[in-house]
Amino acid sequence: MDRTLLATLIIDFFVAFGVIIGGAIIGGMAAFLTGDPPLKTIHDLAGSLKIWALVAAIGGTFDAFTSLERGLFQGTHDDIIKTLLMILAALSGAHSGTTIIQWITQEHLGP
Repeated sequence: MDRTLLATLIIDFFVAFGVIIGGAIIGGMAAFLTGDPPLKTIHDLAGSLKIWALVAAIGGTFDAFTSLERGLFQGTHDDIIKTLLMILAALSGAHSGTTIIQWITQEHLGP
């Protein structure tokens, strides 16, 4: 794994993480201003922003699909692995952000 790929994976993780945390907290402030329950809104937004965090982290879906296509049909398997690692890093960041929001809001208390 070269240095640029590792840097890209770290950036993807934290972009997805930041989209979840920032979007949920700013949305919670908007809920407070409109009279809605902020903690419930923050919790709900964290769950619904996951797909957008992935899209923001990988830079749009068409680049990822193009890279996967190139890997499948042109035989460059490194592109497939790099793209899957980028998606995995973004998924991890989005999930980590959602988990932290759930811990903070305590809306999802289960066994």
